[in-house]
Amino acid sequence: MVNLLISQIGRMHSSGGSDGREVGMGALVWLLIPLFAAIGAGLWGSWANRTRKSRGDGPELDGYARFRAAMEKSHTGS
Repeated sequence: MVNLLISQIGRMHSSGGSDGREVGMGALVWLLIPLFAAIGAGLWGSWANRTRKSRGDGPELDGYARFRAAMEKSHTGS
């Protein structure tokens, strides 16, 4: 979809005379896509991590202690 739009814009501008700016603008548009994706990923990552700071390591350490206690029990079965 984006490729189609860029090619149509390129055709509209190239009819008036081509001086290489269309190619540069097309490259700029394609470079802006990963930039916006990286910014969006950074914003999402900071938003998703917002509750971890206040919670701390308490629940994880409690779960690990229960796991260790269960592994240290001797098994007298089969």
